[in-house]
Amino acid sequence: MDSQDKTPIEEQTVENVVAEQPVAEEQPVAEEQPVAEEQPVAEEPVERKQYQSKQEILERARELAHGDEAPQKGEVDYLKTCFYKLHVAEREAQLKAYIDGGGDPEQYQIVPDQTEEAFKAEMVVVREKRQQLFRQQEQEKQDNLEKKLAIIEKIKSMVTSPEEANKSYKDFKALQEEWREIKNVPAERANELWRNYQLYVEQFYDLLKLNSEAREYDFKKNLELKTKLCEAAEKLADEEDVISAFHQLQKLHQEYREIGPVSKDLREEIWQRFKAASTVINKRHQQHFEGLRAKEEENLERKTKLCEQVEAIVAEENKTGADWEKHTKQIIDLQTEWKTIGFAPQKMNVKIFERFRSACDDFFGRKAEYFKELKNTFKENAEKKRALVEKAKALQDSTDWKSTSDKLINLQKEWKTIGMVPKKLGDQLWEEFLGACNKFFEARNAAGAGQRGEEYQNLEKKRDVIARLKAAAEEAGEGLQERVQQLVEEYQAIGHVPFKEKDKLYEEYHAVLDKLYKDLNISVAKRRLSKFKDNLKQVAERGGNALDNERARLMRQYEQLKSEVQTYENNLGFLNASSRKGNSLIDEMNRKVQKLKDEVQLVRDKIKTIDAENAKKDE
Repeated sequence: MDSQDKTPIEEQTVENVVAEQPVAEEQPVAEEQPVAEEQPVAEEPVERKQYQSKQEILERARELAHGDEAPQKGEVDYLKTCFYKLHVAEREAQLKAYIDGGGDPEQYQIVPDQTEEAFKAEMVVVREKRQQLFRQQEQEKQDNLEKKLAIIEKIKSMVTSPEEANKSYKDFKALQEEWREIKNVPAERANELWRNYQLYVEQFYDLLKLNSEAREYDFKKNLELKTKLCEAAEKLADEEDVISAFHQLQKLHQEYREIGPVSKDLREEIWQRFKAASTVINKRHQQHFEGLRAKEEENLERKTKLCEQVEAIVAEENKTGADWEKHTKQIIDLQTEWKTIGFAPQKMNVKIFERFRSACDDFFGRKAEYFKELKNTFKENAEKKRALVEKAKALQDSTDWKSTSDKLINLQKEWKTIGMVPKKLGDQLWEEFLGACNKFFEARNAAGAGQRGEEYQNLEKKRDVIARLKAAAEEAGEGLQERVQQLVEEYQAIGHVPFKEKDKLYEEYHAVLDKLYKDLNISVAKRRLSKFKDNLKQVAERGGNALDNERARLMRQYEQLKSEVQTYENNLGFLNASSRKGNSLIDEMNRKVQKLKDEVQLVRDKIKTIDAENAKKDE
């Protein structure tokens, strides 16, 4: 597209002076000629039609392209702006609907728009038509220039023949009429042309020797015409449409300049009256444009703030799809607000729009890239979850309850580590995976119903033993130690309890047992050592190497226990107390270590007992 065809974002005011109405300074000639103050009059901003669809805009473009109406630049630019605002909004809405529907941004393809192609074709015709009209107007201005130059030469020749002035009067009036009928000339030559014309007209009048009656009649007729123009100019002060009033004033000025002189005593008066009326219109026109410029500056400030807001949103980090959607809504709201703001000043209008659009394009480009990558991630995650579904289905009919339970639990843990997939597919895969897991666990639960019943019976038995231990703790007297030992052995002989009750029961049992041992001031190790000493007499009675064999066995046990203690202590160094259930696990391992150490001490005491027995035999 050529640079002249680029669609401006908003309508602009073109500040050119109309060629056929040049602004000239007052000249010292026979009669002062009124001129309009310089104003931007070539193409004024007017109330534009609000188009609701691209088809409406296309129809108007066709009218301009193929009708008799001359296309105006302001309207052509406005049509382009309106069309592409609707076009861009339509494209963005289509892309958003596609993505919201689960579509892949990478695969999205823009569908060719026949309306846009037709609009472009019509605008090419409009451009060619405008260029042709421009060339015709320029040629017409050049032709008019040549005609007016010829008229000036003819009047100039009349001025050089004073004796023929009266005879040439009719020809002079015809030349004046011909001058008035010739319109536009090149703007750069207009003032000079007018000054030369006026100069020779005044010189002709000075040479003209008309009789007094004819001259007075001519002055009177000119005064009547100029008076009517003054009245017309004064009425324009009541015209509501400032732009229309200004244009009408330009026509009145053109007519005023073409009317001949009035008598010298009235020239200044009639000129000042017309000039005063013109000043009123010119001031209103100037104030109107100052208001427009102030509004455009206000619009620029508002649009600049919108640019800053959208740039701030673009700079924010988007970690999830929800972040992208939240920021998308914010940007769309800003775009909607942008459309409600009018045009900015001409020199900044396109720049501020490019700034706003650049930030929006950056955001939506990165959003498309994010969802492209997200789709690839979804695809990988879906494949991983399908693999887990197949593994779960392969295990769902297994009767190896313990092993399969562990495997399925591990699969469930792995499932949680896999990222997201599209909701519909994710729900489907989850239902398949959960169905396979449920099928196995329901079968396992049905098979283990009897076992769970037995565990609950064991739970009741152990609670009964704990209750009796608590009662024993309140008793005193002989035989308490033996009763406690019997209850401990009874407790240990009872089978498993439900897993969820295990820890609570363990803590309750050891709490009462520790209290009993503290009160009795005895330990299991001491009881076992005492029992060992009693049994050792029977071993000694066997004779031979019985005591040595027992000592060798205890030494092996001693070394093995020391090795286990070292292993547990090393493992304790790797545990993290802040991890889940870390404290309870550390406490349990500490108990085991202490139990092993007690066992080491007990074995050592047994070895010492054997050594003491051997010493007695040697004596």
